[in-house]
Amino acid sequence: MVTFDEVVDVVVVGSGSAAMATALAVKESGRQPLVLESTELAGGSSAMSGGGAWIPNNPLMRAAGVEDSYEKARMYMDTVIGDVGPASSPERRHAFLTQGPRMIEFLQGLGVELVYARGYSDYYPEKPGGTPIGRGVEGQRWNMKKLGDWHKNVRGYVPMAAHTTEVGRINLAFRSWRGFATAAKVVGFHTIAPMLVGRRPAGLGNALMGQLFHAARTRGIEIRLQTPLVELITDDGGAVVGVVAERDGVRTRIGARHGVMLAAGGFAKNDAMRQQYHEHPITTAWTNANPGDLGGPLQAGMAVGAAVALMDDAWWGPSVINPDGSAGFLLAERSLPHGMIVDSSGARFMNESESYVDAGHDQYARHRTVPAIPAFLILDSRHRRWYPIGFALPGITPKKMLESGFMTKADSLEELATTMGIDAAGLVATAQRFSAFARAGKDEDFGRGDSAYDRVYSDPRVKPNPNLGAIDKPPFYAVRIWPGDLGTKGGLLTDEHARVLREDGSVIEGLYAAGNTSASVMGNTYPGPGATIGPALTFGYIGGRHAAAQEPRAL
Repeated sequence: MVTFDEVVDVVVVGSGSAAMATALAVKESGRQPLVLESTELAGGSSAMSGGGAWIPNNPLMRAAGVEDSYEKARMYMDTVIGDVGPASSPERRHAFLTQGPRMIEFLQGLGVELVYARGYSDYYPEKPGGTPIGRGVEGQRWNMKKLGDWHKNVRGYVPMAAHTTEVGRINLAFRSWRGFATAAKVVGFHTIAPMLVGRRPAGLGNALMGQLFHAARTRGIEIRLQTPLVELITDDGGAVVGVVAERDGVRTRIGARHGVMLAAGGFAKNDAMRQQYHEHPITTAWTNANPGDLGGPLQAGMAVGAAVALMDDAWWGPSVINPDGSAGFLLAERSLPHGMIVDSSGARFMNESESYVDAGHDQYARHRTVPAIPAFLILDSRHRRWYPIGFALPGITPKKMLESGFMTKADSLEELATTMGIDAAGLVATAQRFSAFARAGKDEDFGRGDSAYDRVYSDPRVKPNPNLGAIDKPPFYAVRIWPGDLGTKGGLLTDEHARVLREDGSVIEGLYAAGNTSASVMGNTYPGPGATIGPALTFGYIGGRHAAAQEPRAL
């Protein structure tokens, strides 16, 4: 007979979007959850993210008069994901598409304010079932002070109360009145003005997670920080009946009458696991995931017989190493005109505006034949004058960026190539070919600017193609590009109820997984903005409701 120090209905491991959706679903089903977070800050990578959730046919789309359907979204998912095995089974796709809209209605019913990210295109809008108008939702701008002193416990606070649909326009603040007006509204009206009256304005991932925490705390859901999972506890039949957790050096056995949800991210910060599962070269230095993404809960699931899938994949994306040594994720910078990405031979090997997951796959594929890790983002003077890069404003290149080696500046492409270790003749020839494409408005090599998604981050003032600009005006700049990520994509194999499965397909009773602890329903691709958080919220909601509905175990 297993003995416990305390017993609750459902133990939720993690505190990101999947975990909080689980906890709220459990609570609203009349059961009591307990949330365990391993670090000193809550929110995980969700709090550090753009905060968007890709949910086809969601109620905010319908309210905006935008037509979508299960059939259209299913066609799109089937087309872009393909057959990747049980992680993205037909049953899991069906569950995501049918329960996702209900999850949104559930959160709205709890007082979580969401907005439709209209205009943020699917990543393959030209594919069957795709749409350029977008299927994403995100948190409304929010005042973190509503959490009281607990707002200090939320990870990654950035005082910028923006929506994802505004970011592209803000990048053009020095290029258009619309961009300037958007930046002034976001920075002045929505950020600085509220701060002057004592508020703590938030947007993006902080706005979403802040509201989820507020909903949880007002409903009496306990969130224990600095309480990592040590191991899962099983009964004689192999069912998971609780956890061993550690706090202040003391281990506690916590029973779970209805089950345990593992929703604590993947293994992006676990070097040993990355070396084991991912293509080389690989390092934890390139990831943008939160520091607690160490893979412990995933390993705990494997220790009790859980199957895994997609372990060699991640939510890849071109990344830089900032002057302070942190990783930075490139999005608009590589898509805006007057820039291109090349390998060590000086040749391009991707559409720089494509989905970041595709860009990561392409960088590794290129590196198998031509050294492309690092690759190099090459910019001419107009890119640096007109657009931001990282936290550097347009036209302002801090000395620290150059002195640290983050960015290299040269008066000619030949000099830039020599300094960076790029083949000079190759770089010059590529720049000439690329510049000809820019003048003609057609990228004949990779189709950059052809897709509506490419143009989400573009400059309409640059014609005839808003993603293409010649690279022929000195000085020139180069930044090293690494195959970073937002987190790992592989994890525990789950069914349509978020229940964890064994290799033989049988269910591990009492064990659930969602978010990056589970193998993604999105397979090896990324259908649209928020294709991490969308399934995380949905399968957290599904798993929480399913666990709460089970007959309680006598513990």
